[in-house]
Amino acid sequence: MAEGHAQVITAIPVREADASPPNAAPTAIDVRALTKYYGQLEAVRGIDLEVRKGEIFGLIGPDGAGKTSTFQILAGVMEATSGSAIIFGQPAREMRSQTGYLTQTFSLYPDLTVAENIRYCGDLRRIPPQVIADRGGQYLRMFDTDRFADRLAGKLSGGMRQKLSLVCALVPQPHILLLDEPTTGVDPVSRREFWDVLAHLSAEGLTILVATPYLDEAERCHRIAFMHQGEILQIGTPSELCASLGAKRIELRTPDLRKTESILAQQAGPDKGILDVQRFGDRLDLLVRDPDLEQQRVAEELQRAGLSIDEMHVDQPTLENTFVAKLRALGQKADTVDFPASHNHASLRGQIAVGASNLVKTFGEFTAVKNVSLQIRNGEVYGLLGANGAGKTTTIRMLCGLLDPTGGTMELAGTEGNLRSEKIRKRIGYMSQKFSLYNDLTIRQNLDFFAGVYGVPEREREEKIRWVLSFSGLDGKQDQITGSLPGGWKQRVAFGAAIMHEPDILFLDEPTSGVDPLARRAFWTMINRLADTGAAILVTTHYLEEAEQCNRLGMMVAGELVAEGTPSGIKSQQSGHLLQFIVDQPQRAVDLLKTDTDSWRVSLFGERLHLITEDAPAIAIQQTTQRLEDNGLHVISAREDRFSLEDVFISIVEKARLQGKVAIEK
Repeated sequence: MAEGHAQVITAIPVREADASPPNAAPTAIDVRALTKYYGQLEAVRGIDLEVRKGEIFGLIGPDGAGKTSTFQILAGVMEATSGSAIIFGQPAREMRSQTGYLTQTFSLYPDLTVAENIRYCGDLRRIPPQVIADRGGQYLRMFDTDRFADRLAGKLSGGMRQKLSLVCALVPQPHILLLDEPTTGVDPVSRREFWDVLAHLSAEGLTILVATPYLDEAERCHRIAFMHQGEILQIGTPSELCASLGAKRIELRTPDLRKTESILAQQAGPDKGILDVQRFGDRLDLLVRDPDLEQQRVAEELQRAGLSIDEMHVDQPTLENTFVAKLRALGQKADTVDFPASHNHASLRGQIAVGASNLVKTFGEFTAVKNVSLQIRNGEVYGLLGANGAGKTTTIRMLCGLLDPTGGTMELAGTEGNLRSEKIRKRIGYMSQKFSLYNDLTIRQNLDFFAGVYGVPEREREEKIRWVLSFSGLDGKQDQITGSLPGGWKQRVAFGAAIMHEPDILFLDEPTSGVDPLARRAFWTMINRLADTGAAILVTTHYLEEAEQCNRLGMMVAGELVAEGTPSGIKSQQSGHLLQFIVDQPQRAVDLLKTDTDSWRVSLFGERLHLITEDAPAIAIQQTTQRLEDNGLHVISAREDRFSLEDVFISIVEKARLQGKVAIEK
């Protein structure tokens, strides 16, 4: 909801809701005392898990929690050390033909077309050719990707590849679908489409087990298991897990976030009134036990420090708040060791570090970037957002001097001429979208190489390499081959390599893709510290909760910069209202409402249905409730809520599509 709108409007009485499949539904997955050893390492430690037919069940946990090992056992591709994994009454290994499995990495053939990949996967499961064609066509149409049947898989965007992987898994019509981080690197529009399809499949009776590092996605699951160090610590609905925290969230807006964070962080801890302090681009989030008491204490503390408060707003904790708080209670922290800095960029603060005026880039007849103008100052974190193909990476490559523009002017580190000079290069750090280190070298060899390329003085190298290893959680593992690292750890090493030379301008293209929430917190702690010392930072991300960490945002659609401002400012500019409904048959309700409104205005988040309307909230709630009830759907509760940044992004993209601004892939 836009700032200043009424926060909650309740139209009807509220009663307890349970959108999970009924308890009478048969058990689809039954795991008992499951263990898995790799030598002396116990990756899975006697877990028990029961998933019902037709349920979307989420598995969340930090890197190394044992999620992927559990998936591989359930998929029948790996034997457990002990215990049992039963699928519809049969051992998992005997049910492989009834189980669809999407691994973390793209496992299809890039040199085959979409249709050929589908035929190949169907043939492996001995599906008749005509059935493969019929089902493949059906699912491609469901994803609105049937026009790409003859395109090579290697030429697809990240979102398109994941859709193809899902189609290949669905063609054999499995009873169980296992998805291990299926939307990593997928843009917000494709992510929402992906989850809409999962909700449909679940409503039709398909059982889905999904692991994701994006906890806004986990909130779309019926139930969630929180996994840590090979054990399941808690199972429940998203709302149950959040409620178990026994805390509320205070959004605090103040002109001096850095100083305010420093003051309040000293008073935070698991046994304190303030459990956690998290810094975002234009606010702080405080996790507190008693919101009324802590609001008063915070006001008094900041008044003594001479700091003003623009706004304090109490809300429910997010699932990510809950995840981080529980990990901290277990002794894990997102804190990072101090970076061994030798240079101070504070004198640059406020200067224009990166500038572009009417920037244009064409490739043949295709215009990838259209008259983009922006300025990023030292000491600022700027987020560049957009769907796949919006022109973000092309823009970054021009801004940092890797790609010549077709038109327009650029400024980098105070220079408008040769942006590729050695002097300018040493002031820039760049972490590319694709993993930029060498997989066949050890971690140490990679860090030595990049320290040399970036000109890190010999006397500083050893200390900085030790810092990268510590930041990455890889102390003592410097001789490990880089290609053997999980994706989250690779990202940490790549980030460390990009900042060893202490650049005052840093380009980060999806730096936390596939990184778990606690590690993501460590990334952003470090990014904010770099900005505090005067560095200018440009970040791209597909995870829009993370984009809230930026001081300013720019949203790109089809090569154009269509919105710019602070996270709160962009939300406040959003027209319309966001309504939240809880109904007894959520998928039926979504399908009904989409028949007479734009499909992007209706989305399902587990048990919660979101509707974006231009009408007055009270009237829209009344009319929508009546329509649902008239069609045999019972509305349990309804209220107006605040827009999330994802809601705003989807709305901006779809409205641009209506104006003809979104390029259609051909």
